[in-house]
Amino acid sequence: MSRGLRWIMYGNPAIVAISASFLSLGCGYHTAGHTTAIPQDVHTIAIPAFVNQTHTYKIEQMLTAAVVREMVTRTNYRVLDQTGDDADATLRGTVLSTYTTPLTYDSVTGRAASVLVVISMNVSLQDKHGKILYQNPSYLFREQYAVSRDPNAFFQEDTPALQRLSRDFAQTLVSNILEAF
Repeated sequence: MSRGLRWIMYGNPAIVAISASFLSLGCGYHTAGHTTAIPQDVHTIAIPAFVNQTHTYKIEQMLTAAVVREMVTRTNYRVLDQTGDDADATLRGTVLSTYTTPLTYDSVTGRAASVLVVISMNVSLQDKHGKILYQNPSYLFREQYAVSRDPNAFFQEDTPALQRLSRDFAQTLVSNILEAF
């Protein structure tokens, strides 16, 4: 080892202390899944069907299925479809509102060319003793879709848009729960 490098490492304690403090600071980011809001004693999570307080047909079924699929795919928790004594925690959701609004219009026909669908939900995860592990009373999710120009077209884009929205919602929800956001 050269004399200069030895002096920097051993000869000047202030430089060593400053260097060590900068190295310990890091960049402020953390690895996904680094922390968890779910206690170690939770091994089974019940996810009963979400409640639908809207007029959007079967939206609660799409959202529940997407969350169950995401939880099974990304975690090692045993997932139940109903509450009971077997569940260590229960994830509940309520679809509070759904609405659509036109984003753009076709200049020729004056009809909507793209639409934004927005869903508002109340979501909570509670352990079997009633302690809230995660809660978001005003979860908002949005998805945009294009409207067919042909009014006689059989294929409509609203159902696939709701399926995409459900999948994105489930991914975000499970990440938020696992990472304690």
